Amino acid sequence: MVKPHGGKLVDRSLDAKHLQDALASVSKMKSVTIDRMTVTDAKNIAHGRYSPLEGFIGKDDLISILENMRLTSGVAWTIPILLDVSQEEADAVKEGEDICLKNEEGKPVAILHVCEKYTYPKDEIARAVFGTDDLNHPGVKSTLEMKDVFLAGEIDLLDTSRDPFPKYNLYPTETREAFEKNGWKTIAGFQTRNAPHLGHENMQKIVLSLVDGILIHPVIGKKKKGDFRDEVILRCYDVLLDNYFPRDRVLLSILPMEMRYAGPREAIHHAIIRKNHGCTHLIVGRDHAGVGNYYHPEAAIEIFDKFGDLEIKPITIRGDFFYCKKCMRLESERTCPHPDEMKLKFSGTIIRKLLLEGGTPPPEMIRPEVFEAQKQFDNPFVQ
Repeated sequence: MVKPHGGKLVDRSLDAKHLQDALASVSKMKSVTIDRMTVTDAKNIAHGRYSPLEGFIGKDDLISILENMRLTSGVAWTIPILLDVSQEEADAVKEGEDICLKNEEGKPVAILHVCEKYTYPKDEIARAVFGTDDLNHPGVKSTLEMKDVFLAGEIDLLDTSRDPFPKYNLYPTETREAFEKNGWKTIAGFQTRNAPHLGHENMQKIVLSLVDGILIHPVIGKKKKGDFRDEVILRCYDVLLDNYFPRDRVLLSILPMEMRYAGPREAIHHAIIRKNHGCTHLIVGRDHAGVGNYYHPEAAIEIFDKFGDLEIKPITIRGDFFYCKKCMRLESERTCPHPDEMKLKFSGTIIRKLLLEGGTPPPEMIRPEVFEAQKQFDNPFVQ
């Protein structure tokens, strides 16, 4: 099986004895409150999804990531995983001190072993990661809204809950065990943040003909207004897989993480995470992890040429899929010669509009069973 990124699958969780001792000690520690995205990042560090990171990054690694898309160790890394605090909170913390990270409800999440406090221009971070400083870009906006000081250090996880969606929330050790049990040697990860239509299904089945198995790995977390809610996405995939896929060749799990919408840099980030889960390949389509028109449609495909040492390989899907009325099958712009009037294009926007208006999309666009699953929810969209 493919080795974890950096050679070691990180585990910053605690055994029962050490967890009990740690929980008993946090009442005596200073604490800072972290937002939902940072809670998720802490858990992903602890469970090895972000291997080789053992905690939140320091200034030298930040600069190296921004300038070279690598950690100071030379290991490929493209998205800085940061812990931001206010100046007042930073002033109360000393380097070398242990502090408790709490969620917005006041529950202890992790212990941070503070090794560094530092500042860095947030606009420079935004421009390097997102390629723009336009406030209309959601990642830029989030970055510029961060607090003024960053804390770095290794963490120990205190929150042992498997939220969200415990049934689907498999850690890297568990997906690797499942792949090994199934005898899969080649595994392709499929990144998604949407409910599936026939374009997605066609892409997945093309790839399934090339590899032993597929990890369908939807991002679960904060999304844009109008996106499908997480529970709708999972229900739709359950219906699709039960009816149209060999279940012994597909694993459905979730990736609890907020999208950064960083385009090509985030495509590499997604590949690293799926590599840590045991995938040998990542399906990369046009405008992967993009938003608006900030990135060239194939930028996320082309960036893999810069990372010959990544080990996980991209399976690139070029062109958009559609149903051709003349060919009478699913095609792409690279395979079909017919004019636009013969093409029924897959569109989440059209599907959402029909769902709101009580219409029914054609079966060439989305499986009827999947659309019925969406209709079962009174409000399937993020408000």
